[in-house]
This record gives sequence, C-alpha cells and structure tokens, in this order.
Amino acid sequence: MVFEETNKGLILKVRLTPNAAAAGVKGLFKNADGEEYVKIAVTAVPEKNKANKDLVALIAKALDMPKTAVEIFSGATDRYKKVLLSGQREVIKEKVQLWLEKVLVDA
Repeated sequence: MVFEETNKGLILKVRLTPNAAAAGVKGLFKNADGEEYVKIAVTAVPEKNKANKDLVALIAKALDMPKTAVEIFSGATDRYKKVLLSGQREVIKEKVQLWLEKVLVDA
C-alpha cells in the first residue's frame, strides 16, 4: 500500500524523479523489500529544496489541499520520501484513492 494512516493524517510514500521533462504521477514502484511507492516526477532540479517544493505543490493541487497540509515527513534529501498529508484521515484517504485511480489509469 502506498500510504499509511497516522493520527495526524496519512503518510504517502513517494519515489521522486526530479529534473523530468514533464511533471506528474508516472505509476507505482516496488523496491527490493516489496514496499510500494507512487512514482512522481517534477521538472525542478534537486537543488536548494526546489524539487521538494514542486512535489508539495503538485500533491496539494491534485488533492485540493493547502500546501501547509502537505509536508515532507522523511527523506528530504532522498528520492524515497514520506509525505505527511495532515487533516481528517478518512477524507484524505478518499481523495488519495480517487486521485491515484484517476492518474494511474492515464499513466
């Protein structure tokens, strides 16, 4: 599963590709341990936190959430990140599931 529920909201597991030709969800990815991640590409370079800011903006826009509710929880300097989506878990979970269903069909 690409997300974990917490008492603060949801943690979305992301594999980020910076400096891409086009931004968006590129599918799902499983690492060697079998953990599943959402593959997301951004056009920003991985310097001075630009790619992370683009990732936060992309997720916030896609889920119709304020940027302040989307935070890099871990992996700020790694391509594997955990992004905390703060708010009501059930509402966020539904938004994430609908978003991923829609974009993964197109990916």
